[in-house]
Amino acid sequence: MQITTIGLDLAKSTFQVHAVDAAGRVVLIKALRRGQLQAYFSKLPACLVGMEACATAHHWARELMKLGHDVRLMPPAYVKPYVRRGKNDAADAAAICEAVTRPSMRFVPVKTVEQQAALMAHRSRDLLIRQRTQLLNALRAHLAELGLVAPQGREGIAKLVGIVRTGGTDALPAAVRAALMPLIGQLESLQLQIAALDRAIHTQHDEASQRLETIPGIGIIGATALAATVTDPAAFKSGRDLAAWIGLVPRQNSSGGKEKLGSISKQGDRYLRKLLVVGAAAVLRHARAHPDKHPWLIQLLARRPAKVAVVALANKMARIAWAVLSRGETYRTPTLAAREAKGLAMGA
Repeated sequence: MQITTIGLDLAKSTFQVHAVDAAGRVVLIKALRRGQLQAYFSKLPACLVGMEACATAHHWARELMKLGHDVRLMPPAYVKPYVRRGKNDAADAAAICEAVTRPSMRFVPVKTVEQQAALMAHRSRDLLIRQRTQLLNALRAHLAELGLVAPQGREGIAKLVGIVRTGGTDALPAAVRAALMPLIGQLESLQLQIAALDRAIHTQHDEASQRLETIPGIGIIGATALAATVTDPAAFKSGRDLAAWIGLVPRQNSSGGKEKLGSISKQGDRYLRKLLVVGAAAVLRHARAHPDKHPWLIQLLARRPAKVAVVALANKMARIAWAVLSRGETYRTPTLAAREAKGLAMGA
């Protein structure tokens, strides 16, 4: 009996293999150590290998593809329903082996090392920014206990840092300065590291991300993150599929023909969702200052709260991003697109 399909459950050091033949009969159930995996798969004939898209999955997918296997990654949430009973490595591998053969299963494209490196720069920058926010909040809270409060923004932080360093009009106790100077040192170090990552991300600004940057509300950070994450726009049937994958569509709880829509699902990529929502909020502020340039947003704001309008605009931005990536075009304003369509119709 020849192995045709393998479900591989990944872990840090022990990997579980569940193999079946063409008729679906179980051929092999085996646990392998990390150092045994490549040598074992090199002896097998080319077959379909399913794995969950979890930590180290893209690395092992690339390694097994080099050996001639057809490797497919699946979201763990889509594999879980195939676990029959209990939770262990063998049951997970069996569920993966069954899920990978389903015709309706959705797969995750295998990323290259360059694509993963691009995303690592974004993830590292996001982590450093969160650490910087924690330090800023701690600095503000400590000084507020002494009655020293500054406005929000960079100028306010610079004022607080100056007070700690120089003592301001009233000299701070030496113990206070000794406690807060390490925070200031870490803040300055983080600023330099974030600036270095910003420069590294700017080097990733290729042709695809430059087209994405033409969309209002998407800057270099959002454009490069989208281009590095959505490597194959053909994996999504429409822009709505991409918006749903990011988590910008309402959660459904419908039954009996009655449609019930709740808040956004928040499934998918949290980082992309955050970038799109922040960009949409910036566009919304611009729309309030220039209502003639954003009539759709102004009409939406008349019917819905501001936060709902921001999420709706972020959803629209995700759909436009899919169209820009899949068609290889740049963003055109609705007025310009309508004029071009009218010109084509008259020319015909």
